[in-house]
Amino acid sequence: MCNTSEQYDAVIQACRDLFQKKMKDYGSAWRILRLPSLTDQIFIKAQRIRGLQENKVQKVDEGQQSEFIGIINYSVMALIQLEKGIADQPDLSSEDAIKLYDLYIAKTKQLMQDKNHDYGEAWRDMRVSSLTDLILQKLLRVKQIEDNKGKTLVSEGIDANYQDMINYAVFAMIHLKKSDS
Repeated sequence: MCNTSEQYDAVIQACRDLFQKKMKDYGSAWRILRLPSLTDQIFIKAQRIRGLQENKVQKVDEGQQSEFIGIINYSVMALIQLEKGIADQPDLSSEDAIKLYDLYIAKTKQLMQDKNHDYGEAWRDMRVSSLTDLILQKLLRVKQIEDNKGKTLVSEGIDANYQDMINYAVFAMIHLKKSDS
């Protein structure tokens, strides 16, 4: 698997560091967000990335990487919300939030490793724009599942879609780092 595991860990470490700093600044205020609100936050970030990829002029001096980090961190928050439910008030210490963050990232990384085994790291031949489109597609699926009150007939659940979005965003960041060097 080339050095995918190490590259994955490096991307996640940057995301985790930012998550941890924001926990110090804001606490777990995000715990009051309902899943559709988190989904919409991720959607906004993915739409901005697509706009950056398509527009010649950029008016805000933040690139794709910061938006992909947002997708990863909001997706982890959504996975935590799926498990714990929505809180009326911030109710997680920084330490507990980081433990949950690490737990969901470990599960998501394992999913990535299993899929990479089966697919032969096909993502390495994909464009960042395609990964962005896949994230947007997953978001539209999640929105539909949310509109259906979580019910699916044959599809995987919301959690699997959030995990896929994390993995696509990590892959995109690996590609972006490679093109920067």
